Amino acid sequence: MEKLRNYIDGQLIAPKASKYIDNYEPATGKVYSLIPDSDETDIELAVQAAERAFPKWAGLSGEARGKIMQKVADGIEARMQEFAEAEAKDNGKPVSLASHVDIPRAVSNFSFFATAIRHFANESHYMEGVGFNYTTRKPIGIVGCISPWNLPLYLFSWKIAPALAAGNCVVAKPSEITPYTAYLLSEVCIEAGMPAGVLNIVHGLGTSAGDAIVKHKKIKAISFTGGTKTGEYIARTAAPMFKKLSLELGGKNPNIIFADCDFDDMLKTTIRSSFANQGQICLCGSRIFIERPIYEKFKEAFVAKISKTNVSFPQDPNAQMGAVVSKPHMEKVLSYVELAKEEGGTILTGGKQIHLPAPHDQGYYLEPTIIEGLAYDCRTNQEEIFGPVVTITPFDTEEEVLMMANSTSYGLSATVWTQHLSRAHRVADRLDAGLVWINDWLVRDLRTAFGGVKASGVGREGGWEALRFFTEPKNIFVKNG
Repeated sequence: MEKLRNYIDGQLIAPKASKYIDNYEPATGKVYSLIPDSDETDIELAVQAAERAFPKWAGLSGEARGKIMQKVADGIEARMQEFAEAEAKDNGKPVSLASHVDIPRAVSNFSFFATAIRHFANESHYMEGVGFNYTTRKPIGIVGCISPWNLPLYLFSWKIAPALAAGNCVVAKPSEITPYTAYLLSEVCIEAGMPAGVLNIVHGLGTSAGDAIVKHKKIKAISFTGGTKTGEYIARTAAPMFKKLSLELGGKNPNIIFADCDFDDMLKTTIRSSFANQGQICLCGSRIFIERPIYEKFKEAFVAKISKTNVSFPQDPNAQMGAVVSKPHMEKVLSYVELAKEEGGTILTGGKQIHLPAPHDQGYYLEPTIIEGLAYDCRTNQEEIFGPVVTITPFDTEEEVLMMANSTSYGLSATVWTQHLSRAHRVADRLDAGLVWINDWLVRDLRTAFGGVKASGVGREGGWEALRFFTEPKNIFVKNG
């Protein structure tokens, strides 16, 4: 059985303690590789390598760093199918999704920041008759990047790329549930000539390898995407050490549908925004609010479409949904379906595990699930499920739907469907969310800020926001004369 290795100081090496974790394939429920169970010893090696590499890497021009990063992007693109198949096998998502979304976006992340750093300008402020100020931005040093399992390479590269472009050296930990494409990235970095120690990828559990990254005194910033509870722990641990923090956490996103929407476009997009990646995207709209005049029409059409969804193994070219990421996660999602029943909800479609024929009979497959009849403030409508489960609720007025939409502790994203221009802007402005889409979903411009409010996180990623996070400003004053 293949044993993955850590990427430290430019080399692929085994964990010092020679301990490994089973890596399960969600589609079959079977172990197919072993992951390094790294600890603070491995993190210390990575930090030392990064410390040695930092002066030279930070001293390169942005253009020079960008050229190396572009080689990494080209290396991923050259192995696109291999990466897509590995992502699907590791995560359970259809290969078609990985090949059209996850891996191309990882390529774009490296390419975008490879060139963006060349246009990242310093500021100057002239003081009439006194002098002028200019502000420089320097890399922080060694930074830690910890990414989740739902969009493994997509979100891993989303953190690593701006950190490297800004001149930092990185100690990164991918999710122990979906490590394989990060391992392939290690190979690409070696092939691309990434200088030793600039990027270090250490596999392991969050409680050991991840915790060692958060607590290490020489790691000056932490960029984390994952659960809100883990984010709380990181904040409590890292804040007293005065580390910079970027925390992209959970979501319980509302999808607000007004009666004047383009119904066909809305329905097609809502199917995607509800169940893409088995509902395991932090931006999925899991609470759907429909204006009452079209509620029954929407319910009938939505249930009819979703009940015919083809849930299949990732390599099936006709698969519309694959497996959820793990057995514990499947059990968590199913527990929320039972909770919804206890809270008075009606299952309109789905709600059960699916058993495919062998060799996929032990895989973690769930029916896409639609629930109605729940109070807006019940647990099912307030807590993040992060799976193929949505609730539908009618509303009568803007004030009512805004109250319900804003009622959770989360505030990541929202979607608004209406042809009424003033209403679209008005509702978008009043939603407690870091991102709002009007008449669409998951359209991402890499130049724009990404992140949430309330329990959905701290800070922003993307574009200049990311480059600002991974640099420290210094103001310098010069007196006239």
